[in-house]
Amino acid sequence: MTNEAQLSIGDLLRTAADDAVPVVGGIADASLGAPTPCAEYDVRALIDHLFSVVVNFQVLAAKGTPDFSGTPDLVADPGWRELFAAETGKLVEAWSAPGAEEGTTGAMGLPARTVGCMVLLDLTVHAWDLARATGRAFEPDPSVVAGLAGEVEGMAPTARRMGVFGDAVELPGDATAFERLLATTGRDPRARWTAPGGPSPVDPAP
Repeated sequence: MTNEAQLSIGDLLRTAADDAVPVVGGIADASLGAPTPCAEYDVRALIDHLFSVVVNFQVLAAKGTPDFSGTPDLVADPGWRELFAAETGKLVEAWSAPGAEEGTTGAMGLPARTVGCMVLLDLTVHAWDLARATGRAFEPDPSVVAGLAGEVEGMAPTARRMGVFGDAVELPGDATAFERLLATTGRDPRARWTAPGGPSPVDPAP
């Protein structure tokens, strides 16, 4: 039997996309200015950032050179929800192509599977960020969490030095695997989050 940790990046991204795309598609225009758990981004800016990641990591899957010099204003397009879904589908197909996770890719010459895990992580944790910011719960598929766990632990020291991850958050012994993944990135999954305009604080999912 295939171990969850051995699933291809393409398969993991397809599963992650099935969970993340509805979160993004369900964001109301009235919520675009709301803050998110990523302090530097409001909802609109985080959607634009995630869209940029989705597009540029398609290029990385093909061993090309992405352009992160600017962030597109996706939300300015009236059909931004559908466009995000379409480009996320292209991301899945790019990483499902033969040879996508073989060899190295990116300016740092990292193993392609590690780079694939980077976009898998962004799609997963930013879906959680956006869900939390807009008053919803989010729990990814366990196979995605299992596929990310070892890679995220390995990349964490470098990611913290680069300011991509915050300091790890300590959690109690009953924390779930996804909560521990979030904590490794510097997020506190047990913190109460009040969605602006919402009727009450949003508690983390049990």
